[in-house]
Amino acid sequence: MDDKKLIKSLRESPEGYGLDGTYYPTAMFLTGIDVGGSGGLLRGFTEWLVVRRGECSSFYWHKLVLLDLFPEMSVGDWKNPNHLTPEQHRQAVEHLFSLVLEFLDVRNSPRELSRMYTRYEAMYAHIWG
Repeated sequence: MDDKKLIKSLRESPEGYGLDGTYYPTAMFLTGIDVGGSGGLLRGFTEWLVVRRGECSSFYWHKLVLLDLFPEMSVGDWKNPNHLTPEQHRQAVEHLFSLVLEFLDVRNSPRELSRMYTRYEAMYAHIWG
């Protein structure tokens, strides 16, 4: 199964993969898939989210997805299931899958991926020197 089909399958029936529709377990499940594939699924996802957001960040993608959807949210306690309401969990999981699918289109296009990394490098040039 290719990456897009896998994400679409997870999105359509998360319970078939043992997920309960909440954000943290879904994010960790995707992290597990990514690690199991030597980082190939989500390689560049954090950088893509930073570029998409247009501001430098030290956050990893787990928090950036939440901030993209809920810009005013404090993400310090994001792992706590009570940090989000049931509706926010639903929205966050849906947003995560949408973002990953959008990212996979960029990741699978060498030209788009190169452009994204060029923009990322330019954003951090003043920090890295």
